[in-house]
Amino acid sequence: MKLHRRAGSLGTGSDPVLLTPQTAGWNYTGLRVLRLVPGETRTLRTDEFEAFVLPLAGSCTVRVDGQTFELDGRDSVFTRVTDFVYVPRDAEVELSTTAGLEVALPMARCTRRLTPKYGPAEDIPVEVRGAGSATRQVTNFGSPGVWEHADKLNACELITPDGNWSSYPPHKHDEASDCEVVNEEIYYFRIAGRDGRTPAPEGFGMHRTYTADGTLDENVVVRDGDVFLVPHGYHGPCIAAPGYPMYYLNVLAGPAPERSMAFCDDPAHSWVRTEWPDQPADPRCPVTDHKGRIR
Repeated sequence: MKLHRRAGSLGTGSDPVLLTPQTAGWNYTGLRVLRLVPGETRTLRTDEFEAFVLPLAGSCTVRVDGQTFELDGRDSVFTRVTDFVYVPRDAEVELSTTAGLEVALPMARCTRRLTPKYGPAEDIPVEVRGAGSATRQVTNFGSPGVWEHADKLNACELITPDGNWSSYPPHKHDEASDCEVVNEEIYYFRIAGRDGRTPAPEGFGMHRTYTADGTLDENVVVRDGDVFLVPHGYHGPCIAAPGYPMYYLNVLAGPAPERSMAFCDDPAHSWVRTEWPDQPADPRCPVTDHKGRIR
C-alpha cells in the first residue's frame, strides 16, 4: 500500500482527490475533494458510503432526500469554522455554488441509512489541545460525543500554528484493546503560504508514521493537497514548518459496532502529556471559530 499520495496524484478531471477504500487498499474510509466553478451544479451518488459535505473554500447549497441546506462556508480552512451537512448512503446529492467552491466529502462505507442532518458552525466545539510547542486547534465537527448522527464515519479538523507539532505524542488505533479501537485514518493536508491564511504550494510540513518493530517507518515532507494513509502503526508528529501553518482533515472509520476515535499512545513518549499542565498553551490557539479568525 502506498501511504503518501502527493497532491494531484489522486485527482480526476478538475477534482483534486478521489480516494475510495478500493484505491486506498483497505475497507472503510474514503475522501473526495471537488472543485466547482461559479454557477456550477454537480450531482453525486453516495452508494454504500455515508459522508459529510464540508466546504474548504466557498459556500454552497446542498439538496438531498428532498431537503435543501444552505452552507455558509469560508475563504479558506485557515479563516473560519464552517457549516456542514451529513448525507446518508444510497442518496443522490446535488451541490451548487454561486461564487465557486472547493469542498471535501470525508466518507465511510456503512450499513445503516440515516437521514440527512445539518451542522451549523456555531454549534461546533473548538478545542485547544496540548501545550507549548505542541499546542494545536482541534475542530470537532464530526467526532463521537459531539456529533452522533453517523454509522461509521468520524472526522475532525486541526490547525497547527507554524513551528508547532500536532498528532503528538504518537498514537495508534489498529487493534481492539482497553484503550483503542481499530480505525483506518486519512490525513488530508493544506499548508498556508506567507499570509498564514491562503493555501500555497511553497509551504511544507513533516509527518511520521511507524510501527514499534520497525517494519513501517515513514518520515515524509507533506505539502498543500497531500494525502497520507494510516492503515496501522503509530502516527505523529505532524510538524508545521516555521512560516507555514498546517491544516489537516482527519477521516476515520473501522469495523467496531460503535463509532470511536479511541487510541493508545506510544508508551515511549506518553510522558509528554504529563508535562502539559505545567506549560502554557500557545496563545495563537484557537486560530478560528464560527465567526472567523481569532488570532
